Amino acid sequence: MKKAIILAAAVLLALPSFSQSKAFRLGKFIEIQSSVLKELNRSYVDTLPLDRMEKKAVEAMLAELDPYTVYVPKEKNEDFEMMINKVYGGIGALIYKPDKEGNVIINEPYLDSPAVKAGIQCADEIMEIDGQTTHGLTASESSAKMRGEPGSKVKFKIKKVRTGEIVEVEVTRERIHIPDIDYCGMLNGTDGYILISGFTEGLAAEVRKDVKALKAQGMKRLVLDLRGNGGGLMQEAIGIVGIFVPRGSTVVTSRGNDAMGEQHYRTTTEPEDLSLPIIVMVDGGSASSSEIVAGALQDLDRATIIGSRTFGKGLVQSIRPLPYNGQLKVTTAKYYTPSGRCVQAIDYSRRNEDGSVGHIPDSLTHEFKTLHGRTVRDGGGITPDVEIKPREYSRLSYSLVLNGVVEQFAMDFYSRHESIAPARDFRLEDAEFERFIEFAKGKEFDYRSSARAIYDQMCEALRKDGLEDSMKPQLEALKASLEMDKETFIRLKKDEIVPFIENEIAVRYYFTPGGAELNIRYDETLAKALKAKMIDL
Repeated sequence: MKKAIILAAAVLLALPSFSQSKAFRLGKFIEIQSSVLKELNRSYVDTLPLDRMEKKAVEAMLAELDPYTVYVPKEKNEDFEMMINKVYGGIGALIYKPDKEGNVIINEPYLDSPAVKAGIQCADEIMEIDGQTTHGLTASESSAKMRGEPGSKVKFKIKKVRTGEIVEVEVTRERIHIPDIDYCGMLNGTDGYILISGFTEGLAAEVRKDVKALKAQGMKRLVLDLRGNGGGLMQEAIGIVGIFVPRGSTVVTSRGNDAMGEQHYRTTTEPEDLSLPIIVMVDGGSASSSEIVAGALQDLDRATIIGSRTFGKGLVQSIRPLPYNGQLKVTTAKYYTPSGRCVQAIDYSRRNEDGSVGHIPDSLTHEFKTLHGRTVRDGGGITPDVEIKPREYSRLSYSLVLNGVVEQFAMDFYSRHESIAPARDFRLEDAEFERFIEFAKGKEFDYRSSARAIYDQMCEALRKDGLEDSMKPQLEALKASLEMDKETFIRLKKDEIVPFIENEIAVRYYFTPGGAELNIRYDETLAKALKAKMIDL
């Protein structure tokens, strides 16, 4: 008994010591930082660049934590809200600026945006914004002038794309919210399809409404497409799961530090349908809230997950206000699916080049059980019930898209055609593909094949090792066999490139839903998913 009392007393005495130690280390850190700055301010030979030092110091400090804990200064608040909520005040259009001295080109106006209501079209040239010429402005400077408080007005001098007429247009800015649902419709007589690109406020209500509408059209099975969806608000993910599971079901559990504790998040609404068969499509770009939806519906044996392993972001971020109107987006917890799995990757080093989860050996993972006793594993991300690898594209196709060649051609096409067939039926004619080849030949972009790019890397490595001259005949022969000009390579990859061109053109006439509808025709993974054997739930 005496030993137990002594032990208990020792533990109690130790607890304040630990607390003081943590507080001491924090105080020491702050004191050293403050002393260094004061001494620099007093002794440094030149004026201190305090603004730059503040930014660099905070970024360097947070870089020691995780990639998602970041400082947002006051001047970045609008961009931050745009990133989190996809909301801003403006006219609702993407712009393109070929060079600083040229005009601003309207690349893509959004559906039902103030720009569209005012008659502004794709490929229109903005010559002036509120009386100031756009010549000499960067794309970001031009964009900043087009944004503003909802309800305020902005005046443009515009050169119309098809007539060349110069007109003045006044646009009333609105609160622009980029929709999370890119497309909703029937794929055939029985399969409904909802393509979701984000998780911002109001999404769950929109999905519920769309599910009702699709059921009225005869839907017998739902495809919920979360591929490439990087996530967003956790409550919207919980709301979507609540459409398909009983009220009060646990969707996700978060565990933070001692102060945060453990929190269980359950559905709070009555379900729309408890028996509708569901396919959830995911890939390496499906992260955060996408993984909450996929993981919960998998653990609750409510959906068949199809595609490839998800990204593996199982961290919860909260927004905290800071002095001078700054904000801190800070990771406050890890989240766990209903079976107890943590979605976060075990090891940050086991990542693919795009940041998604790499191969995790089963020996490093743990088994968990779904509601009906199926085995699932942790280790990072959600492993699909049915794995379908996504289509791989050539380096050329990526280069044409990422360097803007395809979208610039789409604007050129729009300037020459008043209308096109409905998105579902639109096909690029051979004559237009020939025109695209000539268009692309005049653009600067990296058109090397993957093999040629690897060859160039190999030559650089041989040069560093001093072996390039000794292997010159072999290298020249290999180079000759890999050499291919732009036109030849584009013709070789026609079947791969045409869908990208058609998509960009469809978006210019029918906005994002039109492009998504056209993509269904070429979506090999979706076609395989519709034919795949669903899990017996």
